[in-house]
Amino acid sequence: MVSASKEMVVYCFDTLLAHYNSEEAPLPAFDDGQHPLFVTWKKLVNGSEPRLRGCIGTLEARGLVHGFKDYALNSALRDRRFPPILAKELPYLECTVSILTDYETADDYLDWEIGKHGIIIEFTDPDYGTRRNATYLPEVAAHEGWTKTEAIDSLMRKAGYTGTIIESLRKRIRLTRYQSSLYTMHHSDYVSYVKATRGAAPSGSKSGSR
Repeated sequence: MVSASKEMVVYCFDTLLAHYNSEEAPLPAFDDGQHPLFVTWKKLVNGSEPRLRGCIGTLEARGLVHGFKDYALNSALRDRRFPPILAKELPYLECTVSILTDYETADDYLDWEIGKHGIIIEFTDPDYGTRRNATYLPEVAAHEGWTKTEAIDSLMRKAGYTGTIIESLRKRIRLTRYQSSLYTMHHSDYVSYVKATRGAAPSGSKSGSR
């Protein structure tokens, strides 16, 4: 099984920096392969709790090289929940790559473990008759301190459902659980890595402070 690695996060930082510099990112230092993946950007300022700045990925298998390149930029610049990340924010960024594994169909909406499983829900909106779906990565529910039911209800809202959430609707959810391999790196660690492996700091990048 392929695991998330430092080199994958470095490639995401390389890709975002190359975008700001109108350059091509250096070739990645990891092997390609087909896996579902996500890229998450958070921002740390003055020692505060990291704030989400973008998270986009795919539940379908993608080539890792092109996938991380696409979603590094999509999550940084095109997450509709946030304004695009600006170049001046780079020194404060933390990047996490996730490779999703071990997909399983759950028996019901409670058949998963907080902190271990990511969840995908699919259900029919009773008000409009449309199919809705959404996912949370494994770390989300634990970070938010939610119960399973609170996580499910939040995910239904994320999927776009605006009606009343009742138990009979929860019981009609089709839930898929999965696990993930993560690697997280702060921008200052990225700069240190590039200095050590390439002999110079990344162009146009400052180390910043945590």
